[in-house]
Amino acid sequence: MAKPYRLYHGDCLQVLATLPEGSVDLIFADPPYNLSNDGFTCQAGKMVSVNKGKWDRSKGIEADYQFHHSWLKACQRVLKPGGTLWVSGTYHSIYACGHALQSLRYHVLNEICWFKPNASPNLSCRFFTASHETLIWARKEKKGKHTFHYEAMKNGEFTGDKLKEPGRQMRSVWSIPYPPPSEKTFGKHPTQKPLKLLERVVLASSEQEGIVLDPFCGSGTTGVAAVMHGRKFVGIEQQEEYVTLSEQRISSVLKKKLRSA
Repeated sequence: MAKPYRLYHGDCLQVLATLPEGSVDLIFADPPYNLSNDGFTCQAGKMVSVNKGKWDRSKGIEADYQFHHSWLKACQRVLKPGGTLWVSGTYHSIYACGHALQSLRYHVLNEICWFKPNASPNLSCRFFTASHETLIWARKEKKGKHTFHYEAMKNGEFTGDKLKEPGRQMRSVWSIPYPPPSEKTFGKHPTQKPLKLLERVVLASSEQEGIVLDPFCGSGTTGVAAVMHGRKFVGIEQQEEYVTLSEQRISSVLKKKLRSA
């Protein structure tokens, strides 16, 4: 039996250029936020550096924007007609991504506020505590139909979701905590997203056997959610250690599925 996922170790622009045009149903992208600026934050009650690596350092407004425009254009090429893309970010990056999406003629469907009830406190006490990220959901083009499982989102059937009241429309503010320790068994990534968030994205906007792609794969949470729920997955990651982490996490989920089948 062929694996329902494939992981690429490399630069997302180079790898995306090798993928067939119009071959992907759904893309979730968590690009660098460019917030590694030698500042500090609070983690587990301790003051720690916000620096995550060279990949997260800003190269300046124009260069950062051009990067976002380039990868979003590459993603648009591989999306199927009617395919959709989700991109996450904070104020450091999301406005540049939003402008690039519009300039490329994506059609924005929703803006989601991911509220973090367990967000870290603000150490300087000079600003409001940052406790959310923004997700933009957009279709490849204005015309056409896209996948949205309205009833499943409304009723919370898909995962026995206890984060919302069943029978009410799902709103655009999602209260989901940071990843628990159980999601870091094989290791962790500095910008790891909670599985519940990616389950919601994958199940809301893709079909069984659909192809889900993540051009900034990180710890592989998108792949875990995709494989867990019967989708195929393509992940791209330039840091080898995180390709290994993704492989461990996704293969573990696949093994559990095969044992229970």
